[in-house]
Amino acid sequence: MAETFLAQIGVDEGENKSPYITQAERDQLQNGLGINLTKHEYKRNLERLMEVLFSAQLALKDATAAPLQTLRTAIDSAVEKVKRHVLKSCSEGAFATGDSTVATLYQTFYQKLIFRDRSLPRPWIFTTNYDLFNEVAMDRLGIPYCNGFSGAIERRFNPSVFRYSLAEQLDISSRKWTAVDNFVYLCKLHGSINWVEDGTTLFPIREMQGKPMDEKIPVLIYPTPVKQNASFGSPYADLFREFQKQIVHEQSVLFTIGYSFGDEHINNIIFQALTVPNFRLIAFLPPDAEGVPQKLRELADPRIWLIGGEGHAIGRRAEYFDTFIEKFMPEAPGNKIDSAISNVLTNLVNYKRNIDDGGGNGIW
Repeated sequence: MAETFLAQIGVDEGENKSPYITQAERDQLQNGLGINLTKHEYKRNLERLMEVLFSAQLALKDATAAPLQTLRTAIDSAVEKVKRHVLKSCSEGAFATGDSTVATLYQTFYQKLIFRDRSLPRPWIFTTNYDLFNEVAMDRLGIPYCNGFSGAIERRFNPSVFRYSLAEQLDISSRKWTAVDNFVYLCKLHGSINWVEDGTTLFPIREMQGKPMDEKIPVLIYPTPVKQNASFGSPYADLFREFQKQIVHEQSVLFTIGYSFGDEHINNIIFQALTVPNFRLIAFLPPDAEGVPQKLRELADPRIWLIGGEGHAIGRRAEYFDTFIEKFMPEAPGNKIDSAISNVLTNLVNYKRNIDDGGGNGIW
């Protein structure tokens, strides 16, 4: 995302403002603050760029000198363009033009997840991603889920719905009920591209269908130095409260996939959970990951499992999401049979083709 954004140099044409940082803005950032956007650390880490830009924005917030005001305008423009790029990257792309590769991967994940032992509590999914792959996958599979919003026409965030469950009636005459097994709780800790602040009611955060109306900026926690402070406001405070509540339960197990432990406000909650004797942390990470992962590795705590490294095939890593789904998540009995049949047919077809290519008769 960072490389794509910084590779483009914006050119403003009249009232049409470029979605990318222009050369004039780059020069102002370079000459005024020494921020060189060609540095390697920015090209590989959009969060690092946002940290620098947002820090400069805060420092010049009350500047009155004309040169500093001009510089602040350039910084504000750059920050806004990065935010727009994040939104565009999460709402447009190959998946928006018919490529179902990622959506199918998420569908497989949820297909396997809902076949948990029914004696276990309903699963909770916590994500810092802004995209809608989780919701799309569950909608396509017909899996009921709770994401903190209630209502039909105007869906608004109401944290009390996290206390609800879905039940089916077994016997009308005796009013017997049982909880639906394939029910999922979804918490998007940093917001979503389809959340907007709409109105001043008791529940002002609204979930939109598709893109936000009237070009409203979505309610997101962007990768900036103040994202920990942002997590204290609504709706994030409620979401983080649920996160903390769930992982300190007795016998809780937290799986982290694709998380580099770069968010201090999330790490603090995980560290608190590690003070609970029967808590377990299973993190899928590259073996050479530094920072917090390295510290976790050095603890040699038997309650912490770090999984990563070379996978079952070239280019497949053990810490990748697709590998986790394929190799670590158990399959439902019916799916096992389907996979076995598919595997047999594929191997037999390939075997026959190899024989035919070699001049043989082919045997079935």
